[in-house]
Amino acid sequence: MLIYSPTNSHRLHYMADFTGRLLTGEPARLTHDRDEFIAADTIRINYSEERLTPDECWIKPHTLLFETGIREQTIVCSDWQMLPVFFQTEGDIPFDILAASFYLISRYEEYLSHQVDIYGRYDHTQSLAYREGFLNRPVVDGWMQQFKMLLKKIFPSAMLAIKHFQWVPTYDIDEAYSFKYKSWTRSAGAALRDLFTGKFAHYAQRRKVLDGKQVDPFDSYSWIDDLHRPYQLSPLYFFLVGKKNGRYDKQILPSQTAMQTLIHKHAVKYKIGLHPSWQSGDEKAMLQEEKERLEKISGLKITNSRQHYIRMKLPITYRHLLEAGIREDYSMGYGSVNGFRASYSNACYWYDLEKEEQTPLLLHPFCYMEANSFFEQKYTALQALDEMHYYFNELKRVEGTLITIWHNTFLGTAPLFAGWREVYAQFTREAAT
Repeated sequence: MLIYSPTNSHRLHYMADFTGRLLTGEPARLTHDRDEFIAADTIRINYSEERLTPDECWIKPHTLLFETGIREQTIVCSDWQMLPVFFQTEGDIPFDILAASFYLISRYEEYLSHQVDIYGRYDHTQSLAYREGFLNRPVVDGWMQQFKMLLKKIFPSAMLAIKHFQWVPTYDIDEAYSFKYKSWTRSAGAALRDLFTGKFAHYAQRRKVLDGKQVDPFDSYSWIDDLHRPYQLSPLYFFLVGKKNGRYDKQILPSQTAMQTLIHKHAVKYKIGLHPSWQSGDEKAMLQEEKERLEKISGLKITNSRQHYIRMKLPITYRHLLEAGIREDYSMGYGSVNGFRASYSNACYWYDLEKEEQTPLLLHPFCYMEANSFFEQKYTALQALDEMHYYFNELKRVEGTLITIWHNTFLGTAPLFAGWREVYAQFTREAAT
């Protein structure tokens, strides 16, 4: 794939890499030579103010990819091929698909002044996707699918990449056990709270678990293993290994032998990653310590990560992850609602807008987390199953990647989450066959 543009920019280079990899399997090449472009025997995209040849794909540019700095953009949405679009221009496509895709996947709007939620995170209601009603649609995937069809029509002999839908199940281990392996003071305090607040059934369950008469309600690991086994799934597990507890960090401490054993058992069977503690979001050195701690326990080099509570702020969080040696992050989604934060489902490299450079951090977007369905959207288990079916069908249609997040807590036997593991088992059987 060859892209002609009389003007060069880091943003255009990034989009040439992104678009080329997605559509042909390798980065597109940029040229500023009109004659070379006209004579080329390949897929030719003319990214300039005027058409050069009758047998090219012409995209008239918006200014975004040639700008430096970050400013409010004027955006008006319209429809194309039953998809919302913006940055309307002329050409074979009625909008600048490269600039619009860049705006969404770079999370340009998160660098602008914005409101935050109660956890200090970017408020999803500020996003263009939410305001325009396409948060639940992978519109960049849809655009690229239509773009691919157009290129095939213009260049019928072109070899374009064949994509396949895939489902990647992932799990966050925030609190490995409900009652077991906690300090005496922590357990005693929790037991007293049960008694003083009248939670006698909870107190009785706690006693049975601690006396070895009942399985811990958060211990769902064997059940998950059994669920995976018939389908040869390749899940990812993210472990929280902060050395101290906090308001949002309820983990079993990594100094506990049981926690180390749990991590090691998963590390020998599955791909694992770091789930940075809430506290590490305020202390860069703590992030590095937690990564090294997980590496020591697992015996593996850790390069995958997902933020606890999806706590992240651009560009600081991603820069800290890169400095710590993380190369793949799975946090691109919201911790307040399900949907497509970047309006895209497949992996792409993070572009640091402030530094105007493509980084080596590969982002894997997720669109579904059961905690959002339960705590934020107030869904029942059956409504959550319908929601998972929706995302499955949306992404299968555009040959995208469905990354789901579940927690061991939802997949155990805690009464609060009754019925949830049954719907997850049903979805797994349907999605994996």
